[in-house]
Amino acid sequence: MPEGKPAGVPCIQLDSQRRCKLYGLPERPRVCVEFGADAAVCGESREQAMRWLGWPKR
Repeated sequence: MPEGKPAGVPCIQLDSQRRCKLYGLPERPRVCVEFGADAAVCGESREQAMRWLGWPKR
């Protein structure tokens, strides 16, 4: 997404199971590479993670 990605909008590089198609590839954006997901951020579910990140429920 050359112009960036709005908050709450899924990345176009996610597959149908919400896994990154660029994971481990040099094309993966730096912001994604540097994001350190851990239990404090992700919680115990996708819903908790989205709430922590401040994404509105859709």
